[in-house]
Amino acid sequence: MEKITPVDIQHKSFKKALQGYERADVDKFLDEIIETLEDEAQQRAALEAEIADLKERVSHFKAIEESLQNTLVLAQRTADEVKASAHKEADLIREQARLANEREIAGYSNTISDVRREQQRAVEATEKAKSELRSLLMTHLALLERAEGTANNGEMVQAAAAPAENSAPVESSPKHDDTKRITVY
Repeated sequence: MEKITPVDIQHKSFKKALQGYERADVDKFLDEIIETLEDEAQQRAALEAEIADLKERVSHFKAIEESLQNTLVLAQRTADEVKASAHKEADLIREQARLANEREIAGYSNTISDVRREQQRAVEATEKAKSELRSLLMTHLALLERAEGTANNGEMVQAAAAPAENSAPVESSPKHDDTKRITVY
């Protein structure tokens, strides 16, 4: 299933029908949806750019670690004394770089977790809004059907209460149900 984009929503048209929805209200709602989707797309792009930047920084630290290892090899070739001190210094630097990398990766993991939680909250809010909208539409549909039933009953009562001035019986013409049913998924 393809994802709906703001452009898809903007170019979506609906068939006209009797007793349809208020066109301005539908257009306003679609505009609000478009704004929301565009904002979320911008936020997502910003987060993806931040993740790319963080990955680049991790790569930079790995390059530094490789450079340190190359320095260690060169120090081993120089002399045994230099080798011993270089080993100690390289191990210390490597450990510090590793700890720094672990701290930074932990920070990035926390940031990613926060972003995922925020995304989950946004998805839940969207689902809640859909549910509320579905409930609202179903309530309005029930009210419309009840109002239509009341109107039909009122016509029958008026026909029965009217004085019989003509000797011919009054026949009520069958009403056509012009209402459209809306199925909300």
